[in-house]
Amino acid sequence: MGMKSLSTTCTAVLSLTMLAVPLAQAEEADPKATYKEAVEPICKANTEANKRILKNVKKEVREGKLKLAGRQFGKAGAALNRAHAELAAVPKPAEYTAKLTKWLSLVGAEVTLFKKAGSQLKAENKIAAQATVIRLQRNANQANNQVIVFEFHYCRFDTSKFT
Repeated sequence: MGMKSLSTTCTAVLSLTMLAVPLAQAEEADPKATYKEAVEPICKANTEANKRILKNVKKEVREGKLKLAGRQFGKAGAALNRAHAELAAVPKPAEYTAKLTKWLSLVGAEVTLFKKAGSQLKAENKIAAQATVIRLQRNANQANNQVIVFEFHYCRFDTSKFT
């Protein structure tokens, strides 16, 4: 192999290496993937807690066991409040700060709505609680719309599973 050929080969290999390094770094530093990886376990734990806490809540409401259902909604609100605090502590990627701040605000509103529905059920005000649950579902949809680009699984709130 001649000197010119060796030089050309080295230049080509060096050029390809220089291109590959930024691409690999870009894949490693994907802010959406990094954020998703950090928050999904928090949301998964909350989802599993809600499955346990809100088990049979629809049946209890139908059977008129409103105070029991109210306690369950209160516990679900407390669990979501803990998850909300953990989510808020996760650093937000700069380019998504506005969306994630809005999302966290809507998650905070869900906490309030869960607790409100719980109080209304404990007071045996089923009609008011139903209206609050409808607001809760609408709020969850708004929250999900804020973060659709993250393609969340567990952090996609679906209150219809429980309410």
